[in-house]
Amino acid sequence: VLFSWFFLGMEKVVVCPYKKPDALCRLICFSWAAGGTSEFTAWGKLFSSSIEVSSIRLPGRESRANEPFVKDMADIVNEVTSALLKILQEKPFAFFGHSFGSYVSFAVALHLKEKYGLEPIHLFTSGAHAPVSKALLPIKCVNMYDIKDEDIVNYMGLLGATPSKHLQTEENRKHMLLLFREDFRVLQTFSFEKPEGNTPFSCDVTCFNGSEDKPYDLEAWHDLTSGDISLYKLPGHHFYLLEPANEIFLMKHITRCIENAGL
Repeated sequence: VLFSWFFLGMEKVVVCPYKKPDALCRLICFSWAAGGTSEFTAWGKLFSSSIEVSSIRLPGRESRANEPFVKDMADIVNEVTSALLKILQEKPFAFFGHSFGSYVSFAVALHLKEKYGLEPIHLFTSGAHAPVSKALLPIKCVNMYDIKDEDIVNYMGLLGATPSKHLQTEENRKHMLLLFREDFRVLQTFSFEKPEGNTPFSCDVTCFNGSEDKPYDLEAWHDLTSGDISLYKLPGHHFYLLEPANEIFLMKHITRCIENAGL
């Protein structure tokens, strides 16, 4: 009974529709603010048999729509770590996070390293600042509940997302806006200060961005890992990764990085 409870708990948080028992590596994907797992579902099918893809489902969305939102980043880290721990001890893993998901993936990776000595073989970040960047400071000052719904809808449109399908009914629109506000609020609770003389990671880090997106402060990644840092700009805006040609590039590049990690 305990095992089935644990398994259901894990399945609720860690979504893996295309299981590959013989995969060399697990790729865990973390979505953007208000995002779910559906965007990464196809990746599990498209990657080669050497990589099994899972994505993280946070409370308040999809099958967890009726669950209360988390209070802060620490809550997310604790839940995700508990759900992932067993499978991450079994074989090598890498993380991919886009925008809000980049900060969540970093926070989870940091916790895994500090508490369990587990480290991804590669961190892939997308559309985000380095987690210790001063560019994140202005985010802390914004009161999301002072911002009008229309302004958030316009902002999401400016980012190049395709929110229209999620905003067709009033109910969907309300839920999407609430999700966005809540995820943004969680991001405001995230903070990390690098201890003097301590480099948290030794893995390689690859940062992807859209060429039309705003510039991101990525320099600070050099202080966060002793591994190599690579930067790639792909054509498009903040949601460049939803373009089929870019998706193919991402998959090929991620596969190459993982297969070259000497597993």
